[in-house]
Amino acid sequence: MFADRAKIFIKSGKGGDGHVSFRRELYVPNGGPDGGDGGKGGDVIFEVDDGLNTLVDFRHRTKYCAEPGENGKKKRCHGANGKDIVLRVPEGTVIKESETGKIVADMSGENRRQVILKGGRGGLGNQHFATATMQVPKYAQPGQPAQELWVNLELKVIADVGLLGFPNVGKSTFLSRVTNANPKIANYHFTTLAPNLGVVDLSDGEGFVLADIPGLIEGASLGAGLGHEFLRHIERTKMMIHVVDASGSEGRDPIEDIYKINSELEKYNKELSERPQVIAANKTDLIFEGDQDPIERIRAEFEPKGYKVFAISGVTGDGVQDLLWYVNNQLKTLDTKPIIFEQEFFPEDKLLVADLPYTVEKEEDGIFIVEGPKIEKMLGYTNLDSEKGFRFFQNFLKETGILDKLEELGVQEGDTIRMYGLSFEYYK
Repeated sequence: MFADRAKIFIKSGKGGDGHVSFRRELYVPNGGPDGGDGGKGGDVIFEVDDGLNTLVDFRHRTKYCAEPGENGKKKRCHGANGKDIVLRVPEGTVIKESETGKIVADMSGENRRQVILKGGRGGLGNQHFATATMQVPKYAQPGQPAQELWVNLELKVIADVGLLGFPNVGKSTFLSRVTNANPKIANYHFTTLAPNLGVVDLSDGEGFVLADIPGLIEGASLGAGLGHEFLRHIERTKMMIHVVDASGSEGRDPIEDIYKINSELEKYNKELSERPQVIAANKTDLIFEGDQDPIERIRAEFEPKGYKVFAISGVTGDGVQDLLWYVNNQLKTLDTKPIIFEQEFFPEDKLLVADLPYTVEKEEDGIFIVEGPKIEKMLGYTNLDSEKGFRFFQNFLKETGILDKLEELGVQEGDTIRMYGLSFEYYK
């Protein structure tokens, strides 16, 4: 069974707590604090494994947790860091947050290894909190909490060209003729239940990767037939060969079939329907003399719309080479970069939406103070020196209602706002 989807729970390691202890040695009457720091929690890492081509391993086990960091110890001993957990997936795996469906990572192209959930930072031991006025600190910093997430894994086939078409129009026969693939071929609908990939080798090192993907039917954009089983895998292709039964051997009109398939593409993803497409009018070996020429009908209908039409026979091989060379030359004019899905969901954001308190106050000197566990956690996970981090910081202030509270207290442009030692001027 081809496993191209899985739902799993992942959790990073909690940071170890800082330790509270004091130096106690003979002849050392005034030993100070010597509590060690907690260890960092383990990360959850996804890594591409070229030896894998399905997600079947994730069907049998659904929970993956990294190790927590050890707590700090006395004598300034640092707790051990928790071990990372590395999940190996096939190239083309897209990781999505389960609730929203937003993309967390796309394990494709140059992205061979990515930390999805970061382990919590270890807490500081009490040795760090000694001051001239507080020489016996009896507290230490707790480790940062773990991050956890339910994610959906989806394997999206990586191919240059996808084969479009209704079931039983000859896509598998065509693939077996032009590539080294050996797809299942039979005279019934939905023979192909899983994507088949093959490499088209033309002369002088020319060629491309071709994918025969489960057949599409009317209503597939709503999940009918194999529905999204098909559409999910064609999202990465740069162009498509639309295979149609020109002979009408099953009583269907090839022109209507082309319109129906393209309509399903547009309903599912408009951008998909706008990608380059060439029509392969297949099964010409079943067109008999004396019949109205269906190839000319198809050409008259679609070539004025910009679709190149090739008459081919997957059985005899007639017209196939001309089609393949045309597709190969078209690919050279397209962007050579693989289609990679951009990250939409950032797991660290989820940790910050926890229902933690914060306060916004105005001091007598006109400075506005914002503090509380929610703010401390946000600052601990955000790098304000980076553009992305500072943009996230601004969105955090807006989405949590902090900016609204500041405006209620009368903040004006140029006023100073302070958060745990961080000071900045307020501007709209």
